[in-house]
Amino acid sequence: MTEHEKKITSAVGKVLPAVISITIAKEIKDITKDLPLQFFRLPHYQEFLEHEIEHAPKDEKGRIKIGGGSGFFVSEDGIILTNRHVVMDKHATYDIGTSNGKAYEAEVVARDPINDVAILKITSQDKVPFINIGSTDGIILGQSVIAVGNALGEFQNTVSTGVVSGLARFISAAADMMGHQERLRGLIQTDAAINPGNSGGPLVNLDGDAIGINVAVVFGAQNIGFAIPIEKARRDLEEVKKFGRIRRPFLGVRYLLLNKFLRDRFNLPIDHGALIVNEGIPGDLPVIPNSPAAKAGLEEFDVIIKCNDREISEKETLEDLLSQHEIGDQVDLIIFRKGKEETVKISLEEYHKDI
Repeated sequence: MTEHEKKITSAVGKVLPAVISITIAKEIKDITKDLPLQFFRLPHYQEFLEHEIEHAPKDEKGRIKIGGGSGFFVSEDGIILTNRHVVMDKHATYDIGTSNGKAYEAEVVARDPINDVAILKITSQDKVPFINIGSTDGIILGQSVIAVGNALGEFQNTVSTGVVSGLARFISAAADMMGHQERLRGLIQTDAAINPGNSGGPLVNLDGDAIGINVAVVFGAQNIGFAIPIEKARRDLEEVKKFGRIRRPFLGVRYLLLNKFLRDRFNLPIDHGALIVNEGIPGDLPVIPNSPAAKAGLEEFDVIIKCNDREISEKETLEDLLSQHEIGDQVDLIIFRKGKEETVKISLEEYHKDI
C-alpha cells in the first residue's frame, strides 16, 4: 500500500463512524394533505391510493418512507450537518442511522435556504463520534478529497475519492422532486463520485477534516460533483449557538432579474438589474411594509442596478450580494427610476414575522 493510499484509508476510518443516513418518513394523513386537488378528481383514485399506501416501504411506526440522504455529526452531543433540501419538508420525520447500527430520531434545528445547509440534533443524550470542521483556506486544484455518504439512500458507508477540479463554481440545482431550482454559488467542484443519496454527506481532506458538504451532481455528465464550502455551515452553526436561529440580512423587495425579454415586456431602457415588481401571487407586495426597503423609499418598478458598486446580474443576484453582508450593515444601492439613476443608502435588518 502506498503512502497516499494509507492516508486515504486512515481518513476514511476516521470519518465513517460519524457519517449517518437520514430516512425521511411521513404520516399517511400528511401525504394525502399534500396531494393536489386534481388527484382526487381522477377515476378510482381511492383504490390507487390504498394500493400505493399498502405497498409503500414503512418504518417501524407505520410511517411511509419517502426519501433519504446523508449527514454527519460535528459534535459529540449529536449536532448534524446536512443539506436543507434533504430535510426541507416540515411535516416529515427524520430518523438517523449510524454505521454501528444505532438509530435515533432527529429534530431540525435550523434551515439555511440560501446556502442549502441544515442543522439537526438527535433526541438522545448519547455521545457520538464526530468529524472535525476543517477549512477551505489554501485548497488548490488537484488536491485529493474523499466524498462519504449513503449512496442512493440504500448503500451505507459509500466512499469515493477524487480531486478538487474547480473552485467558486455557480450552479442552478434541483431543490426537490417538484422541479424547483435553487441557485448555489461558491461551490467546490470535484470528480469524486457524488450520487443523489450522498447529498448532505461530508467532503473531507486527507486529514479527515470536513471541507465541504456534498450537494449536487450534474446529470448526464461524468465525474462532476459539487460541495458547499464548510465555512458556510460553520457560520450557520455559530449563528444557532449564539442566537438560537440562522439570521440573515433582509432588504424587503420582490424582484425579477431583467433581461432583454423583460426589458421589452416592461418597456424599459435597460436590460440588467433587479426590477422591483409584484410576482403575481395574490397578497404579495413588491415592497414589504416596514422593511428596510420601504423605509428607504424604494418603489415598484424601481430597478436596482448595483449594490456597493457591484453590478447585479443573473450570475450575481441581489440576494447573492446581500448574503455577503451582516445585519446592521449599510449598503449603497444604485437604482434606476423614471429615466434617472439615484443612490439610496439602506441599513439591513433581520427578517421577523411582523414585517
